Formats: sequence, structure tokens, C-alpha cells
Amino acid sequence: MQTTLSIGSLLFDAPMVQAALSGYSDRGMRRLARDYGCPYTINEVVLDQFIDQGGKKMRRMLAIDPKEHPVGGQLMGSEPAKFACAADEMVHLGYDVIDINFGCPVKKVLGRCRGGYLLSEPKTATEIIRRVQDAVDRRVPVTVKMRRGMDDGKESERNFFTILESAFELGCAAVTVHGRTVVQRYVGPSKWSFLARVKRFAGNHTILGSGDLFTADDCIRMLSETGVNGVSIARGAIGNPFIFREVRALLNGQTFDEISPPSINEQRTAIERHFELMSRLHGEPKACVLFRKFGVRYSELHPCHRDVKMAYVAVKNPDDFQHVLDDWYGNEFDYPPVRRRLRPEALVAAGAVMDCAG
Repeated sequence: MQTTLSIGSLLFDAPMVQAALSGYSDRGMRRLARDYGCPYTINEVVLDQFIDQGGKKMRRMLAIDPKEHPVGGQLMGSEPAKFACAADEMVHLGYDVIDINFGCPVKKVLGRCRGGYLLSEPKTATEIIRRVQDAVDRRVPVTVKMRRGMDDGKESERNFFTILESAFELGCAAVTVHGRTVVQRYVGPSKWSFLARVKRFAGNHTILGSGDLFTADDCIRMLSETGVNGVSIARGAIGNPFIFREVRALLNGQTFDEISPPSINEQRTAIERHFELMSRLHGEPKACVLFRKFGVRYSELHPCHRDVKMAYVAVKNPDDFQHVLDDWYGNEFDYPPVRRRLRPEALVAAGAVMDCAG
């Protein structure tokens, strides 16, 4: 099992990536991930035409913290020429890797022939890769994000491997493969056995695996069971930057049972740091509203998940946010933290969510 990761000329000291997460992986989340041990992060996906439009909103969304390099920029679109222009601009903006999105399963995206739709159009997908490579001209590595096909049909599988082979023939440094189909979206398990097949097919080329990585133990199992070169952690990293340091601990020989879950104080430290980073980017009033979606996910680590979740949902201003910290993350709070981060429905099934009202 690998303990390092190479993407083109970039060498990382741990085989993990924070994935591009639409609406989440802005500069604040990326910087926090780096603080907790993630060696490489990717900005939330942006449309090629959005970059072409320019403006203040574009510059804020694509802003890079000087301390977060190396950082990748993920692009999505449908026209090869626009894709190429946007890739060139992202290099000028300072991104160290250009990542091409052929995996988004959102209906609106598919309807506009973007994201996962391009897995059904291998000629267009290949042309996009070619044009982006020409525009980047080896200044930075180019990578591709894919799902395992539009659906489970034979044609979808043939299209997948056609695009995968073309990506490496055209010089892509790595391909990330999500183990679900586009039609599946996020329903049902990610097919890790397919990731193992892809890695065998790719040989010495770099493959990152994605899908169902909610704990550090999941990440290590994927590396071990599939042979992929690295893991791309997506939803499992939202409200859980601790996953990166936990992966490092497992890689260094600790067992999962030996890793202490983040204490209430550790959770508060991360939350305060995250909010500070978001406030720098968006301003404190807006950060309060935007942080609610992160707070809901941070609450999954708290033993009083339901109550803390509702407290975050109700935040409207800085005073509300401070009340959440004081009420639920104070030094006098002596409930033990949740042993491991599970999805909410799993927490309920396991009886791990306590009623802490009052």
C-alpha cells in the first residue's frame, strides 16, 4: 500500500486529496484541510464560462491562499475551446493542477451536456482533454475526474475505458474514479471492485479512488483492497478535517481503535478556525449564514448531534454563532465525543445520538 502520491511533477507525503466539492471547498475549507494534514486540495468546481466572464465574484471564488499550494482547480463545461481558455486562465491565477470534471451527476448539469454527461460522448471528452493539454502546455499537470460510466450498461463501460485510455495517452497525470455511475448519483454503494479493475488496467498510471470514504478506516481499506494510488475524500471531509490527520496516523502504524476521536475542545478549535477563515473570505455576517451547512456536518461528531444540528440551523448572526460555541462546546461540556464519524442515519441506528436537550 502506497504512503505517498505523485501527480505529474508533484509529490505528496500522503496518498490523499480533498476533492472538489461544489459549494464547500472554498479557500477556507481547503486551508483548514491543510492545517489538519491534507497535502493537496482542489477548489470547488467552476464553469468555464464563469471564468470567461471575470468580475469580483469570480476572483473571490478562485482566490488562493499563498500558504495552500499546491492546489488544484476543477473545471466543468461542454465546449472544448471554452474549456481550453478557462484552463489557461486558471494557470495564470496560480493553480498548480487543472482537473477536468467528467463526473458531476446533477440533473441540471447533465441537461446542459456537462459533467457526467460527457462520459456518453467519448469523442467530445477526448477533444476537451486534448485542448486543455494544449492550452496548459505542460506548465502544470492535467487530471480528470470520472464516474464509472453513465449506467451499468456495456456501452457505458466501453466509453469509460475509451476516455480513460485517451486521458493517459494525451498525457494526463492522474485520473480520479468514483465507484458509482452517473445514474446512481449518491444512491447505493460505491463499487470498489471496479476501482481495482481500473487500477489493473491503468498499470503504472496514477489512479485515485472516490466514493464512500467517510472515515479514515474507509480510506485505508480502499487503498488496500483496490490498489489505487490515492484516495479522493469528498463528503467525508465536510465538517470533519480530522479525517486527514487520522489517515496519517493509520499510515504510520496506529490502529483505528488506538486513534482518539476529536474531543469537544478539539472540535471547537477546528470550528473557530474554519469560521475565521470563512469570515476573511466572505465577511463575518455572510460567513454566519454560509457556515450553517458546515455546522450541520460538524454536529455529526458531537454526542448531542440532533440538538447541535438544530442550533447551527438557527444561526443568523455572530451572536447566534457564539451561543452555539458556548452552549455546546464549552469547557464544562463533559459528554464523550462520538467514537467515529457515521452518517446521521447510521448514528441513529447505532444508538450513538444522545438526547441532550436541557
